[in-house]
Amino acid sequence: MERLIEADIAAEAEDRAWAQSPGSFFEVTTLEINSSRADKLRAHYLDYLAYEIGAKLSLEGTSLVLDCANGAASELAPKLFQKLGARVVAINNQPDGRNINRDCGSLHIEGLQKKVREESADLGVAYDGDADRALFVNARGHFVDGDATLWVLAQFMQERGLLEDSTVVATVMSNVGLEIAMRSRGIELLRTDVGDKYVLEELLRTGATLGGEQSGHIIFPEQSLAGDGMITTLNLLRAVRETGRKLDELTAGFTRYPQILVNVRVREKRPFEDVERIGDAAREVREKLGARGRLLLRYSGTEPLARVMIEGELQEEIESYAGRLAAIIRTELGEGDA
Repeated sequence: MERLIEADIAAEAEDRAWAQSPGSFFEVTTLEINSSRADKLRAHYLDYLAYEIGAKLSLEGTSLVLDCANGAASELAPKLFQKLGARVVAINNQPDGRNINRDCGSLHIEGLQKKVREESADLGVAYDGDADRALFVNARGHFVDGDATLWVLAQFMQERGLLEDSTVVATVMSNVGLEIAMRSRGIELLRTDVGDKYVLEELLRTGATLGGEQSGHIIFPEQSLAGDGMITTLNLLRAVRETGRKLDELTAGFTRYPQILVNVRVREKRPFEDVERIGDAAREVREKLGARGRLLLRYSGTEPLARVMIEGELQEEIESYAGRLAAIIRTELGEGDA
């Protein structure tokens, strides 16, 4: 598919080369045709979102603040939610080709939190530059990340018989608090390596109907195999409207557990289980954490670093575990803390 797309782009570039000057009839006509086609595609996409994904969803009386990250959502997102009846305040929706993601969007939530409080809005949405991710802010201005979003959507879908096999797919970076919350509802959380492509692979392998990342990249394979921040927003708003509950109420029951991450510079990347002292220490930590905590040991893919990530109920406890394990790794595989 990528090769076909590249071939189309190359063919179009060759066609443009026939134009004799920037103002030639051929080039102007081609631009007009492409512009007209783009307008039709945008309109078709908006109709799909509003009338298929958002079918029977009325947002009358709902006030939204949308941070469009000066990116792909800048024109589309305000139109979509206005079409469904919401009062929309859009910020960072003036892309100039250079300001995408600059101090805004899902990478910088602070501006959205402030605007939601100023506008007394019901909900705020922050997209990233290409709008495949969506993160949220509730009416109190509190941040709602991808883990909390998965929690809300999983409950909503389960109650309506839409959560296949009561299973949700997430990555190794999702907080253990999500796993514990899911377990309390009889929902199994499957974990993959970091990356939406791995989440999608697992969704297709298992037939699960909901998956995503802490970063806000959520996938609904029965609706789209690509992450789409506006689809995520529509589904979250449907949960809010149909339950009649506010976002802060829907996120109740999910408690984020304390987390610590320690990086240790190493001279080699041997499998941790192959180093007896590291393997024994890791097993001991996992036993002490039990079902209320989690240890993740992995190497950086780009740097000579071992990463020790521990989540648990008590900050002091996990710091102690992480410090001891990091010291053993440093002794066995390298030296110096990164």
